[in-house]
Amino acid sequence: MTTLEDLLKIPRFSDLKLLTHPAQINTIVESIEISETPDVANFIPKRIFLLTTAMVYKDNQQALISLIDSLKEQEAAGIGIKVGRFIETIDPEVVAYANKIKFPIVQVPSTQPLGALLHQLLNYLWDTKTEQLSYALDIQKRFSDLLIHDVSIARFIADFGKMINTPVILLSPYRKVIAHSKHFTQTSKPAEYYVEQLVEKYKSWNEDSHASFIIDDLNQLPLQIAGFSVTVNTYFPHYLLILNPEQVPYPMSEFAVEQACLVLSFMLYKNQKVQESLELLKSDFLGQLIEHQQTPHQVQRDWLDLGANYGLKKSTQYQIVYAVCSQTTTTATKIKYQQEESDVAFQWLQESLPHRVKYTSIFKVKNTNHLAILIQSKVNDLEQILQEISLELSDKLPITLTFSLGNLYETAEQIASSFIEAKTAYEETLAMTETPLIHRYHPKGMKSLFEKMSAEDIHYFCETTLKELAYPTEDSFIELRKTLKCYLSFQCEISKTAKEMYLHRNTIKYRIDHCAKLLGKNIQDPINSLNLRLALELSERSNQH
Repeated sequence: MTTLEDLLKIPRFSDLKLLTHPAQINTIVESIEISETPDVANFIPKRIFLLTTAMVYKDNQQALISLIDSLKEQEAAGIGIKVGRFIETIDPEVVAYANKIKFPIVQVPSTQPLGALLHQLLNYLWDTKTEQLSYALDIQKRFSDLLIHDVSIARFIADFGKMINTPVILLSPYRKVIAHSKHFTQTSKPAEYYVEQLVEKYKSWNEDSHASFIIDDLNQLPLQIAGFSVTVNTYFPHYLLILNPEQVPYPMSEFAVEQACLVLSFMLYKNQKVQESLELLKSDFLGQLIEHQQTPHQVQRDWLDLGANYGLKKSTQYQIVYAVCSQTTTTATKIKYQQEESDVAFQWLQESLPHRVKYTSIFKVKNTNHLAILIQSKVNDLEQILQEISLELSDKLPITLTFSLGNLYETAEQIASSFIEAKTAYEETLAMTETPLIHRYHPKGMKSLFEKMSAEDIHYFCETTLKELAYPTEDSFIELRKTLKCYLSFQCEISKTAKEMYLHRNTIKYRIDHCAKLLGKNIQDPINSLNLRLALELSERSNQH
């Protein structure tokens, strides 16, 4: 990367005179052009240093201002104007305007032919690029050797930091330090010290694939950091940070850094696929465990032995927590996004949960983007811990983790029950207006079996079972219904019913006989009793609606 300042410092170009402020010559020069065309800005790429005799402007130098404006808009590196042929001196007003908009003007002496100057400048640029490319290819070869020997990511980052002789840090999508060069072992602050500053100062820094930042070093002096995206996933990339990039020895080019990012992408992708194959085995195991435990008359199996490789342990406390990434209207249709989001959440839980809850194992639920957390210990403040983990992740990335909890069980054979409860609790949240971060399973009893039935079907069941007592309006039927309900709730015992209703037992006996005649069935029969109690509950609930 060559700047205009680099060119003007070269002895052979010492007769070129900078007319504008010296602070403005840090512009990048990628090529050189000669032109006398007023609208040349429309036909040149960015970062061009333009050479001209300004013959078109010999009688009206003020028109140079329009040319300078068009070059500035095109992000040209500057303009070199030859004096002594068409223009004797450059108008001070033109120079003042160029200073105002921070655009460099270089005076080329009459003794310097523009063609020869163009050739010399381009030779220098081409030599520089050749050297940079050669260096980058050398680094690529060294990277290839590391890949062939299957080195770890930590070793790769350490070697890369040594190659470019400056500190390097690799971050996960949620900005955790995965690896860093050995430079940090020689300082009083770890790599996390710089990352924390970066995250605090630049809240949205992860939006750029290549960005530059300024933070404070150990002596509270400005420290520059260059950040590069390492793309493994489409939506949640890793990040490579290079501290003090301005100190990287020449000719270290951006191409070489891109090579490092490419190799890291490959290494991370390979590790991810290996991990996915292991998680697939875990998912299959969980599916088999749930299916087997729901099958009646199943053959006894030693699940603790079978699940030893998947984190199952002997305990008297087993509980499933069903974890799901909450979707927005924007992400609800993005299948790839949901998959990557779930993968990031899985890694986050893998790293953050074991520090707070002992004996956990996290499974990917097969054919979904959901996660099942098996907790094998008693945790009194589990809801608070899960809430903290969810909030910490959402503070780093636009991911909201929600948790649905099954009940606690004493044996591994009951894990399926906790899983079903946790999944049921999650399904309950889908019908809620606002999805809670934590939701527990609550038993709903037999009435829950009728929740998906239509109101017409429930009404028909109640009327055929209770007849006039289903939806009574007359006082006599209302009293009979109250008596029947109380009688059934006391297991058909007349004395207890009479005591509860403050009535004589003969009155209760008369009313129950009347109910039996009205309904045309034996109320004490277990099947009739169950149907009557259920019809009483359902008709009462439908009346409330």
